[in-house]
Amino acid sequence: MVEDYREMTRLIERLHRRFLDVVRVELDQIGVKDINAVQALLLVNIGEEEVNVRELMARGYYQGSNASYNLKKLEQKHYLIQEKSERDRRATMIRLSEKGLDLIERLNKSEEAQAQKLANSDPAPDMKLIRSALRQIERIWADQIHFGI
Repeated sequence: MVEDYREMTRLIERLHRRFLDVVRVELDQIGVKDINAVQALLLVNIGEEEVNVRELMARGYYQGSNASYNLKKLEQKHYLIQEKSERDRRATMIRLSEKGLDLIERLNKSEEAQAQKLANSDPAPDMKLIRSALRQIERIWADQIHFGI
């Protein structure tokens, strides 16, 4: 069990890096040279919502300094808009600009093509089983972090 656990954790890490490589290739193919894969995924995670930085971190996607740096860069490149919240002037609200929305639409099409490649592979991975297992691992780790369980 311990060896399986170690291999699983290393595989998760390698898959994340490999996924960033896939996103990087997709950005190159669509001619986007001014942002990196991590920043592109940040845009995808924001999507069509208006969110604040704290909310992005609460979702477990980003750490504070990392998110702040990337959000600043994305704003400078005109992919997103940051404004003070009208309800709470201490909070900064973030939403994608037209440029950002256009990019995530193009990246969504790329994700559809990637999903189709997986579905057509032989044998095709059982995506429902994989998602279920990963969610269970995430839940266990989150409980451990938050509750010491």
